[in-house]
Amino acid sequence: MFSKGPSLIVRLLVLTVLSVALMVVDARFMLLKPVRSQMSLLLMQAYWVTDLPQRLYQGVASQFGSRTELIAENEKLKTEALLLQGRLQKLAALTEQNVRLRELLNSSTLVNEKVEVAELIGVDPNPFTHRILINKGERDGVSLGQPVLDARGLMGQVVELMPYTSRVLLLTDSTHSIPVQVNRNGLRAIASGTGNPERLELRHVADTADIKEGDLLVSSGLGQRFPAGYPVAMVKEVIHDSGQPFAIVRAVPTAALNRSRYVLLVFSDSRTPEQRAAEAAQAEEGGAVATPAAAPAGSAPAAATPAPSTPAGTAQPTHSGAHPATSTPATTVPATSTHPASTPAATQPHGTSSTARPAHTAPTTPEGAH
Repeated sequence: MFSKGPSLIVRLLVLTVLSVALMVVDARFMLLKPVRSQMSLLLMQAYWVTDLPQRLYQGVASQFGSRTELIAENEKLKTEALLLQGRLQKLAALTEQNVRLRELLNSSTLVNEKVEVAELIGVDPNPFTHRILINKGERDGVSLGQPVLDARGLMGQVVELMPYTSRVLLLTDSTHSIPVQVNRNGLRAIASGTGNPERLELRHVADTADIKEGDLLVSSGLGQRFPAGYPVAMVKEVIHDSGQPFAIVRAVPTAALNRSRYVLLVFSDSRTPEQRAAEAAQAEEGGAVATPAAAPAGSAPAAATPAPSTPAGTAQPTHSGAHPATSTPATTVPATSTHPASTPAATQPHGTSSTARPAHTAPTTPEGAH
């Protein structure tokens, strides 16, 4: 009922021989190349259709995954940009600070007095007073009335002391005045604050005074509060009114009162001129005393020349003539013992010391007489 076909072994052998024959023909004669090309086109379509689900899955996953990665990378880049901007701002601040410190250092080299750098740490919130707070106080040697300046000129003076901080009254405060002089001709005046950080006024300046716009005002040193010669302001405006005895003179402070962060505290010499003169005289006197002390002993004969003029009425002339070097062994020094002419009267110019020595040798006189 059912017919038997070829066995499996026979089929395998037939297929094997057919495969070998096709490979030999394809390799030797290139007859199957068009067939292979057509088959590859058909198989490529089949591969594309079978691979479509996987590619769709990978595309969707990459879309969502890349968006998440982009969001994370964007956040990371924003954070890095913010950090770099902060560092850049800090670098800019450090650069400006370096410039200010260099200016301050350059100005301190022009100052003869001892100076110390201080930092501004506070400003008085009262708009009607111009005061600042610095980070140096009584523990740092700051004193009341001590001058304060920046890289461009005088700023003010210390008016309040605390252990570690101090308050400085600025030049432009309405209660502050400073004696100044025109650097060009030495004309003296008083510069007073106006409450405006950009303006000073010179009061009671004669209308005929030799002062003009652009003149530099420096501290005159009068009042012994501010050292002389420091820049204070620059004359900005001079108004002459024929009906008024005084001219109106306005000036701009040379110091950056509302911009300076670092200031210099000036430690001037607190000694009076008399004290300095006395100390200088003492130093010269000390040098003069030290010079004769180092003189050689050979200069003793010059001082001993008045010895022959001593009175002969002194006690025992025979002893002084017989033993010129041993008449007063307790009072002579080894440096003068080598010169016979050096009598006690010559070595002691004062008469009191020469009359006191024969009293010690008086008991020997009667024995010589007897």
